[in-house]
Amino acid sequence: MVDRCRPGCRFRCTLHCASHTAGAPIKGNDMEMMMQDTGSLFAGQDLLDAWQRLRERQPRLRIRDAAARLNVSEAELLFASQGERVVRLQPNWRLMFETLPAMGEVMALTRNEHCVHERHGCYDNISFSRNGQIGLVVNGAIDLRLFMQGWSSLFAVSEPLTEGKWRRSLQVFDRQGKAIHKIFLTDASDVFVWARLCEQLKDEGLPALTIEPEPEGAVEYMDAQIDQAALQADWAALKDTHHFFAMLGRHHVTRTQALRLAGRRWAEPLATSALVDTLQGCAGSGLEIMVFVGNRGCIQIHTGAIERVVRTGDWFNVLDPAFNLHLRDGAIAGLWRVRKPTADGIVTSLEAYDQDGELIVQLFGARKPGMAELIDWRTLVESHAAA
Repeated sequence: MVDRCRPGCRFRCTLHCASHTAGAPIKGNDMEMMMQDTGSLFAGQDLLDAWQRLRERQPRLRIRDAAARLNVSEAELLFASQGERVVRLQPNWRLMFETLPAMGEVMALTRNEHCVHERHGCYDNISFSRNGQIGLVVNGAIDLRLFMQGWSSLFAVSEPLTEGKWRRSLQVFDRQGKAIHKIFLTDASDVFVWARLCEQLKDEGLPALTIEPEPEGAVEYMDAQIDQAALQADWAALKDTHHFFAMLGRHHVTRTQALRLAGRRWAEPLATSALVDTLQGCAGSGLEIMVFVGNRGCIQIHTGAIERVVRTGDWFNVLDPAFNLHLRDGAIAGLWRVRKPTADGIVTSLEAYDQDGELIVQLFGARKPGMAELIDWRTLVESHAAA
């Protein structure tokens, strides 16, 4: 972004430069309004002052929401906050993951715009592809698929709580400054391992944080340009759910476009309320499910039964001791019942998408390769009337 503001401007504005005079006093919420209107980059102390005013007015406002209000990324807000409580670290992902098992029980958090997935457990059974760009964490608790090509910055964050306690974390961000994955220490974590890792990765010589523009999304062809019969035949020939993404690429279709063109045998739209109905039907039943939530850099999976579900305003929540899910279900623009053939029989899922066609959350019945789908799960999902 080119800095085109008048000389001496403290805001590095790119628009509306005539709306203030360099060095003039800033009134009330002018800083917050200025940043919302101008698409500012870094504003140093001015940015921190604006954030402080936001926190004074809304003490429970989360950093992600504060960054959005100030028209900066979450990583930029942390970068501007560096000090004793926020330390930028070398993005040495392999060393970080090699150290995580020694920290003991932590809370792993992965989210997208409309859903937050939190899982307590230990990092273990970690592996990487030969080029180090794809990783797996696979154990009974923490279950992750890591797509690390776009990972960029790493911060250690210490947040004061009540009674002298602290909330410590490691936070990973992409090149656009969006959070990819966060790891929070719990009362059962080894804080000394966390502190030692932070010391190992601390580097005051790191270059300034750079934020890249959003990559362009995939171009969706017109439905008429897609060979629908070939797509349906390829879908029917699937032997593994993991081959689904490659199939989309071969036919140059987006996920939602593939669902539209697959035919009712494989994909059916449902009322968006059916997702919450399904979670409520699972709660307390003992039925084990798999809950997938992700972004472009990480997918996090919970496998197991769920017990306690609670509505809080716009959010529908699963609040269990080891697993929390926070879903803004009003953002679901499309919900699909999806059937995929595999070597073990049909696998049925619910897939929720937002208005931009981005995947919010997926639900499956709990299963492993070589196992057939749970009958109780299939019965529950098939009970919803197609829209």
